[in-house]
Amino acid sequence: MDHSTRIRIFLAEAAAFDRAVRRAAGAGSRPPLVPACPGWSVADLVGHLGSVQRLLTHVLRERLTTAPDPTDPSLYGLPADPAVRAAWPLPDRTPTLCPVPGELLDWSAQAARGLAEVLDGLGPDVPVWTWSAERTSGFWLRMQTIEQAVHRWDAEDVTGEPAPFDPELAADAVSQTFEVMAPARRGWKPAPAGDGERYRFRRTDGPESWTVEFRGDEVRLEPGGDGPAHVELAATASDLMLHLWGRRPAREPRVTGDAGLLPYWFTLVPPV
Repeated sequence: MDHSTRIRIFLAEAAAFDRAVRRAAGAGSRPPLVPACPGWSVADLVGHLGSVQRLLTHVLRERLTTAPDPTDPSLYGLPADPAVRAAWPLPDRTPTLCPVPGELLDWSAQAARGLAEVLDGLGPDVPVWTWSAERTSGFWLRMQTIEQAVHRWDAEDVTGEPAPFDPELAADAVSQTFEVMAPARRGWKPAPAGDGERYRFRRTDGPESWTVEFRGDEVRLEPGGDGPAHVELAATASDLMLHLWGRRPAREPRVTGDAGLLPYWFTLVPPV
């Protein structure tokens, strides 16, 4: 997927997220909890995503090559409203169950637009700090397009049936799960050594398939691999993305091989 396509999808997902959180915020005197994010309210979800996007806008605008101090409130452009500040940062606490102020929603929408603007201006190849081995502005556009889409789905899930992901985005997100997120999650949280477990994920609405093998601490990806696998899960790209991001099981999946091995994926790749 090229840079301009990712920018377009990011902006579309950001607009859909904004509509969804405003709809959820207006559903009652207290914002409901977010089913896909245990312990989070709508205010927490908005505060989390807006904070990440504003922090990254600072990284990108300043072309930082080392991590900024995430506890510095000056990086986030926080409004003065105490209710807005109560949603930032997101500590280990009970959810923010106060009404979601419109100022917080405006702050979040501006965060997404600001991030898209700086990413569009930089292009994909500017060296910047990331938490990954790939240290480019393009890493952040890919990562944040996926995160924006996942949290759009979370927000829509609060009040109704979420829309599926753009198929091109979903296929890219599935690849990114194996290339980036699976190794990272195994480093962030305790995970057992791989014993040669081989998983295949096959897209039913496109040609792609991915075979993933766990060997010791390694996550080995074979794009399009058709070799032996212990279990194969076939579903649409959108449903594969939802499954791998721990949102919900794939609908109408086709499973071949050892179906009992599928839940073990989330032991080998702990959820964040």
